[in-house]
Amino acid sequence: MSEQIEPAPASNGPVRYQIQVKGELGASWSDWFTGLRVVAEHGDTLLVGRMDQAALHATLRRVRDLGLPLVAVSRLEDR
Repeated sequence: MSEQIEPAPASNGPVRYQIQVKGELGASWSDWFTGLRVVAEHGDTLLVGRMDQAALHATLRRVRDLGLPLVAVSRLEDR
């Protein structure tokens, strides 16, 4: 018998995410990641901002297309 996976409840809008990639990107990369804060930190880069699921997937495709090694994707709690 296989287990059924229940989808998570839909969000009512954009959520804050942090995407971590390997390597430090300069501030000029913010043009590639419109609407996200680009922060170089300890040899990696953090892309931080509010986005819905479609924008999150588009950003992850851009990370892939640029050949940036993905380290982590985190959903951040609103402050």
